[in-house]
Amino acid sequence: MIQRALFVNLPVRDLPRAVAFFTTLGFAFNPRFATEQGACMVINPQASVMLLAEPFFRTFTSRAVCDPRTHVEALFTVSCERREEVEALVRRAVAHGGEAAGEPQDHGFMYDWGFYDLDGHGWGVAWMNPTPASAARGPTALDGETPTG
Repeated sequence: MIQRALFVNLPVRDLPRAVAFFTTLGFAFNPRFATEQGACMVINPQASVMLLAEPFFRTFTSRAVCDPRTHVEALFTVSCERREEVEALVRRAVAHGGEAAGEPQDHGFMYDWGFYDLDGHGWGVAWMNPTPASAARGPTALDGETPTG
């Protein structure tokens, strides 16, 4: 399998404000890819989000750019190492001008919540339970074992 880096490009109305917001949430920026028109927010060594000033972003496409305050273009989800980090990150986003997206959801195998950033982009924040759901319920026919009885 080929390993590829992922760069998601997002238009922002106020680049310095967006960088300050995400810095407050604990994200780092790669100075090698920083200009007055864009900033590279590092998710991990293989994934980054390019925050691009909206006029510059428009040079990459001939299609209309949606307003994420009224339309959904995509939802971006980042993982947390601990369940408690999910709520802490969303609460920090809200405290710095973001908006909570619904209520926290506990799916057993995953705990998630989300927020809308200063431009209205939707961000999910999730923690995956390291104990697989199948281990918690025991083996089933779907796990390749035939129940006896």
